[in-house]
Order: sequence, then structure tokens, then C-alpha cells
Amino acid sequence: MKVFVKNGTIVSETGQYQGDLCIENGVISQIGTHLEPASEEEAQVIDAAGKYVLPGGVDVHTHMDLLAGSSRAVDDFYDGTVAAACGGTTSIVDHMAFGPAGCPLHHQLNEYHGLADHKAVIDYGFHGTCQHVNEEILNELEDMMKDGVPSVKVYLTYDFKIDDDGVLQVLKKMKQLGGVTAFHCENHAVVQFLREKLVSEGNTAPIYHAKSRPNLAEAEAVRRVLYLAKLAGDAPVYIVHLSCKESLEAVKEARAEGQKNIFVETCTQYLVLTEERYLDEDGLKYIMSPPLRTKEDCEALWKGIAEGEIQAVATDHCPFNYGKEKQLGKDDFTKCPNGAPGVEERMILLFSEGVMTGKISLEKLVEIACTQPSRIYGLYPKKGCLQPGADGDLLILDPSKEWVLTHSHMHSAVDYTAYEGMKIRGSIELVMQRGNIIVKDNHFLGKQGDGHFIFRKPLSLCE
Repeated sequence: MKVFVKNGTIVSETGQYQGDLCIENGVISQIGTHLEPASEEEAQVIDAAGKYVLPGGVDVHTHMDLLAGSSRAVDDFYDGTVAAACGGTTSIVDHMAFGPAGCPLHHQLNEYHGLADHKAVIDYGFHGTCQHVNEEILNELEDMMKDGVPSVKVYLTYDFKIDDDGVLQVLKKMKQLGGVTAFHCENHAVVQFLREKLVSEGNTAPIYHAKSRPNLAEAEAVRRVLYLAKLAGDAPVYIVHLSCKESLEAVKEARAEGQKNIFVETCTQYLVLTEERYLDEDGLKYIMSPPLRTKEDCEALWKGIAEGEIQAVATDHCPFNYGKEKQLGKDDFTKCPNGAPGVEERMILLFSEGVMTGKISLEKLVEIACTQPSRIYGLYPKKGCLQPGADGDLLILDPSKEWVLTHSHMHSAVDYTAYEGMKIRGSIELVMQRGNIIVKDNHFLGKQGDGHFIFRKPLSLCE
């Protein structure tokens, strides 16, 4: 059956226009005006008059079913993708957890196929996770690309951090392959020193999580990665969850000096929440890394989005229950698992807090939440855009509705939302994946296992 979405305002990264679109066999076949089905029996017609029609959201930074130490993220690939779908996101690329010490890259890829296949309700891909660097790992990067994983993540902190010589080797190899290396940028030694010092002084409340991971600890690591990428011949580098103005300045300076292939992501929480949250009674809810910053940092990031310095907004969705896992940190912030929910809230918060306040345009929202993430990470042009040949993934957004965001509205398995009580302008009325309605009026209508693994292409084929 054909599906016609009619009379809406169709939005792309470059403009918006009144029009209709037709989806056949899960793929957009036509976009135009006055498109009509040959007969009522032949097609389903959805009237989007007075509403915006956007590409389905693409979140390229989630952590479903992640095992972190003794705690496991409470959203598996079913609960987490249901939440994503209800928030207008129809594709994710998940950052896989660390595996056993010394394991090959495919160990976690095989593990994650077992976690996600037949469970996810939306389409999904995976980023590789580099835990050590040797000749076998470098060679395996090419095999990962053949298996649809043209990106790998490197951590500059945590137990499996990679030192600069390893970083350089990975960057050179990924440039050769046409892939993208993503980086968690924090100075490990500085963070460890500050954490130990604060705890030894009895400073164990949630606010000291922020104090132990200052802006400059992130910015130094960002600068270091950019220098190493330049040394590797302007190898493609993607900075995940950039959170502060100093890090953005480092990126701007590198670009001004002519460095190419720098991609920057921030996350919703760094745009709308500040470190004052750590002073609340429930401050443990907001322990994530990097931590929440200041209002000045939020403003710098919004400006960075508007000016094109930031290419993507993701979520780093990694939820742990406040009433259980987060309580491990009640007497010591260093014991609290790092992470917070957000995959469901991203699209509507970008609309309400960004578009409706004039910080960004609707076209910019599509660019940073749909199209650019798809281009960078090999999903484009099947995902992230509304054009003939693209998958029929879309959302219909009613800009006239106002409501209050509460946990009761959410679909994640976690017991809180970090955005409780926020007044929202705009509502996601309907979500489609490949022409099938999977969400209507905040009710999930899809099926477990309907999500497909996305075999992603190298960056060089998506530009």
C-alpha cells in the first residue's frame, strides 16, 4: 500500500515548503504538490495540514544495554528504541561498551548483534570500540568496515584509554580506509588527580563531580586530538559530546588554521541544563561525563550550532535508575555510574528550546539532528533526509501544542527524566519508519524486532 503525507510543511536542511510526499514499499517515491492516490483502496492518506514534516531523527550517540562496571544501563535495545521512536528518532548508531581486556573489535560487534537483532524497533548501527592498539587491531578495522561499521571510538580516559601513539596509529589507518574516528576527550591524569584530591578532602557530593572534570581538562584533550589528527594528514576526527566553550574555541582555531575533516557533536543536556543541578537533592541524576557546565557554556554551544561550528546534536543516552544504580554514589560521587537518559527528549527539546526561542532555525534542527549525522556516519542518503529514494522515515510535528515534560510521558525503562517539569512548545504527533506508523499521539504502535541493522558506508561515499 502506498502512503501519502499531504498538505504539510516539509522541512530539509536547506529550506521548507508546502507539499505532499508518497511512500511506496518503504521508500519515498515522490515529493510534489497535489499528489493523489488513484483510489482510496490503494493508499493510506495522512493529512499534515498546519504541521511540519521532518526527516526521522538520527541519534549517533547512544549506549543501549551498556555494561559499565557492576551497573548495566536499564534500557535494552527494545526499551531504548521504543523511547527513541516516541521522541521522533528513527535511527541510532550505538557506541558499544568495552569488552574483555585484549579482545578483538569483533568480540563486541558479535555481542551487540546478539543484544540488538530481533529486539530493536527502529534501525540501528554500531560504532567500534578501540580498547588497545596493535597490528591485529589496525588490520581488523578494515574488516569492521566490510561488516558495515566504518567508525571506531577511542577514549582518552577510563580503564581502556588509548595513549597518543595509539591514537595516531588509529587515525592514520582510519584515514586510509575512509572511516571516522570518534573521541571521548578528557585529560585522564588531570581528572584522576582531581577526583582523588576532592574525595580525600571529604568533598564527595554530586557538585564535586563537575569540579573534578573542569572545562580545561576537556579542552586540553580536544586540542591534543586535533593536533594528532593534523599530524595524521587531517584524518577525519569526530569529537563526541563537546560540552564547553574552551573546547569549541580549540575547534574553531584549528579550522581557522586550515585543518580539515573536523566534526563536532554536542548533546541536548549541555544545551539546556547547567551544573546547578548537582546542588539539588537529586543531583545524582545528572552525573555524566563530561559533566553539566555553566549557562555561559550553554550559550556558546547554541551559538556554535547556529554558526555551523557544531555538526551534530546527539544524546549519549545511558540511563541508570535514580532509585537504584545512581544511589551507589550517595556517599561518594565517584561511585555513581555515569550517564543519563535523553534519547526520547532530544528532538522536541531542540524544537522547543532552540527553534521556538529563536536560537536556531527549523532547517538547522534538521541539519544537526538528522542530515549531518547521517552524512558523517554513512547513513546518507537513505536516512536523515526527505527525498525520492530515501527511506520513508519521518515525523509530523504540531507547533501549536504546549505541554509539560514529565516522566509519566516517557517510554524509557528508567525511573526519571533529566528534564522533569520543563514547559514544551510543540508536540510530535506521528512517527513513521519505512512508511509504517510506529508512534501516534505518544502511543507506540511498532513491533519488537522491526528495526534493521544499518550497513553503513565510509565517510568518503556520503559527502
